Amino acid sequence: MPASDAKPTAPARIAQAIRNDIEAGRLRDGQRLPSTRELAKEWQASQRTISDAMDLLVKEGYVATQNRSGRIVTTPTSVTLALSSPLRPIRPRIVYVGGFPGSGKSEFARTLARATNWAFLDKDTIARPLIEPALEDLGHSVNDRESDIYFDRLRPREYEALEGVINDNIAVGTSVIATAPYIREFTNRAWLDRVTARGETYDADCTFVWVRCSLDTMLMYLKRRGAGRDNGKLADWDHYSAGLDLDFRPETEHVVIDNDPDSPPLRTQAQQLIESFRRDSGQ
Repeated sequence: MPASDAKPTAPARIAQAIRNDIEAGRLRDGQRLPSTRELAKEWQASQRTISDAMDLLVKEGYVATQNRSGRIVTTPTSVTLALSSPLRPIRPRIVYVGGFPGSGKSEFARTLARATNWAFLDKDTIARPLIEPALEDLGHSVNDRESDIYFDRLRPREYEALEGVINDNIAVGTSVIATAPYIREFTNRAWLDRVTARGETYDADCTFVWVRCSLDTMLMYLKRRGAGRDNGKLADWDHYSAGLDLDFRPETEHVVIDNDPDSPPLRTQAQQLIESFRRDSGQ
């Protein structure tokens, strides 16, 4: 939890987001980063803010400055996520990672997947190529995520598709990290009981994770990723954000991951979760 009530600075928020991308594997070791001018445009920030964010990342060992190449991503030993041996539990495990849009749930799920070598399943990656044409066929925008048509007819199919791929993996003993908002699901006792029972059928354990962050961090993430499905949220941010319950938690035993600049790095929280898995399995 935060050590103080001081509000994180813009450089700290940008540095945290770039650090998350490095830990999640979206930015690779040795990759050249865009120029300060390009990053300022991407983040809608001043060049001074970007320079300050880069200074923080250099101090942490995530970025190095080279004369001809500019800034490059570095992953020193202290940041490397690979374990000495992949975590292969006696029982496979399903890790459900949920959170509000822009909370950093995908970044945490990817970071955990890199550390464990478990299957990484993102609902949007699996379902979007089918959901968007279906929305068009129904006369809606491909970015519609608010209408009754989406919620009643298409959203359930997205989660069914994700569950199907989860089933295929655990049926052959492969542990899975699945990420989606899971907002309705994490408060649906029937759903929670069903997926837990389904895990038992496959001799698998279930872990439920909720990724949380402040509204300021969430807004920064959504602006940066520039996804069409977020346009409605950003167009009326005050109304959208007022409807978010930041105290939301799954109605079952769960793990909370904090994703703000003053929180521990996602890799640190991922390793703590992995250690709890090791204890549970006696490894």
